[in-house]
Amino acid sequence: ALLAKGYDTPLVADIHFTPNAAIVAAGIVEKVRVNPGNYADKKKFEEIEYTDASYQEELDRIREKFTPLVEVCKQNGTAMRIGTNHGSLSDRIMSRYGDSPQGMVASAMEFLEICEDLNYHEIIISMKASNTIVMIEAYRLLVAEMKSRGMNYPLHLGVTEAGDGEDGRIKSAVGIGALLEDGLGDTIRVSLTEEPEAEIPVAKKLMELVADRKSVQNDTLLPLHTPFQYQRRKSKSIGNIGGGQVPVVIADLSNRNEVKPASLFPLGYQYSVALDKYNFTDMAVDWVYTGDLETPNNWPGGLGRISNDVSQASQLHFPLIKWDGSKELPSTHYFFLEIEDKNWESHLEGIAKNQYAIPVVYSHSENAMTSIRKPLLEWYAIGEEVNPVILQFTLKGVDKEKAQLDAAAVLGGLFADGLADGIWLKGEKEDTALINRLAFGILQATRSRISKTEYISCPSCGRTLFDLQETTAKIRESTSHLKGVKIGIMGCIVNGPGEMADADYGYVGTGPGKIALYKEKEVVQKNVPEDEAVEALIGLIKEHGDWRELESNS
Repeated sequence: ALLAKGYDTPLVADIHFTPNAAIVAAGIVEKVRVNPGNYADKKKFEEIEYTDASYQEELDRIREKFTPLVEVCKQNGTAMRIGTNHGSLSDRIMSRYGDSPQGMVASAMEFLEICEDLNYHEIIISMKASNTIVMIEAYRLLVAEMKSRGMNYPLHLGVTEAGDGEDGRIKSAVGIGALLEDGLGDTIRVSLTEEPEAEIPVAKKLMELVADRKSVQNDTLLPLHTPFQYQRRKSKSIGNIGGGQVPVVIADLSNRNEVKPASLFPLGYQYSVALDKYNFTDMAVDWVYTGDLETPNNWPGGLGRISNDVSQASQLHFPLIKWDGSKELPSTHYFFLEIEDKNWESHLEGIAKNQYAIPVVYSHSENAMTSIRKPLLEWYAIGEEVNPVILQFTLKGVDKEKAQLDAAAVLGGLFADGLADGIWLKGEKEDTALINRLAFGILQATRSRISKTEYISCPSCGRTLFDLQETTAKIRESTSHLKGVKIGIMGCIVNGPGEMADADYGYVGTGPGKIALYKEKEVVQKNVPEDEAVEALIGLIKEHGDWRELESNS
């Protein structure tokens, strides 16, 4: 009917649970997507013991179920996406591999091997997850596995259940952008809990960021790199920086005429004149660069200061020295050393011998992530006593959203590799609050530093059983102060228990006007009326001791 009306845009059928439906669809549409986790397997969150023989029997059963679909695709010239999702790995895969990137890759490879045996190659593969670290590792591992078997199928990139607003965009850019920066990926999908048309502009901006990149010299296989498993690099502890502590956030106020208590408000420090004291939020920065500016006498206690004044060095006041390769560096007190990646690489060992230098690394390279990564890997390889490293990035361009995506893609990939102990974003002074949210957002998206509630919420689709955007807003309004709590908000039972398996609590549509509430993977309340469900969710969080009252800043 669509072709008769002149529409020639290819259609994709996304099939879960029902192989017969996939077979019918494959004879009609241009591409069919199957999820190995639920196409022939089951997911009941059961642990099953398999012998090698019983495991092989299950693989034989999957081949029998999957082969008819492959044959229909071959006959009709239909393409296929083998789409593994971290949250919907089957009980069989979970029993052998656990909830891991290795399990995701194994699940996809089982189906891919069947396709290859049947001489069918019109395939694209995805390894989606709501956890960006898992997603990045899974895609990298898949590429290495395919390469070892002489395969080279295209990749479809996506972060599932990324959420909405800035958080959803940052999270998508960290996962998708980091892989694009690595030279991996052929198609992408940005999944936001917003109107569907809001996703495409974000996806286009992500693609534009890497469209003009030069050929990437991919250093993924460097002996120093462990791309398939997260590893926080070890460094020396200097005050609140490094030594396994959460990465610090540095703000830049040097482009102002003066620094006042009000200047710190968008940086998480709220000054009360009446009480002559500061209250600080969970997104309060750790250090502030003031350049040549004076600071108020009532500077917040515990807030580090960075300035250009070398003579004023103290425990919470470090100078900044901009490296030109010729300056004699201090040898009696700690200091930040601002240095471009290409200059730093040639002086790695010399700088490492200065026990007081804290490198602040930036890059002007078009391939900033891969350009910075190599000297970072070499720095940490010197030994556990190297000083911590700060990543600096300047937001560029008038398109604020694109600048945010750029920073998240470049720095997110480096934090996902565990290669930094701090983040320093620079930009226009009117963007101070945006820049601060972005810095903490990148750390949150890479699970490097948790400063707020995390929402694992899916995009709207035809299966959604309630208004996702309105409901997400209601839940966020009531729970956004619950730092570190992960809440899954799923529109239907298809994506529910599996895709929010990483969440602490879940809110899932199970029927018109009916909600099921979960504690982790277990359903604890069924058929809750929708108009009572948010309060019931709050009650569940209180019951398990994760609730705290919102503190007043007055």
